[in-house]
Parts: sequence; structure tokens; C-alpha cells
Amino acid sequence: MKPVTMYTTAVCPFCVRAKQLLKAKGVEAINEIRVDLDPAARDAMMSLTGRRTVPQIFIGDTHVGGCDDLEALMAAGKLDVLLAD
Repeated sequence: MKPVTMYTTAVCPFCVRAKQLLKAKGVEAINEIRVDLDPAARDAMMSLTGRRTVPQIFIGDTHVGGCDDLEALMAAGKLDVLLAD
């Protein structure tokens, strides 16, 4: 399974939902980067994604987007393929 990195904040229901979806798909470890604790991390996230909102999810080197994007991938049956090595 590819590594998952997620830019998050402490109080974010969309982050919680995204983590639940990924765990349901068998993702055991998520590398969380808390942008509320580290302004430089938020700047890095914005340079990588062009977005300010969290979560911002990466599976391997692929930027998935936010929680809605993750749910859309799942609904289209493409999430399992993206997670596979």
C-alpha cells in the first residue's frame, strides 16, 4: 500500500471523515502534517496544492485533493487502485 500524507488541523470534521474513509480501506498509517501548528507547513501545502483548505491528501506522490475528492475517487472505484503498490 502506498504511503498516505494528509495536511490537517486539530478541529476539522472533513479531516476526521477522510481518515475514517482511509482506515476503512485498510490504510494503517497516515502521515499527518498539522498546518495549524506550523505556518511553514501551511505555506508548503499551498505551494504544492494551490489550495488553502484542509484536508489535503496525498497518496504516494499523487495529490488527491480534499475529503470530497477522496469520496469521489471511492465512489468511482478508483481509490483501491491508487492505494495499491
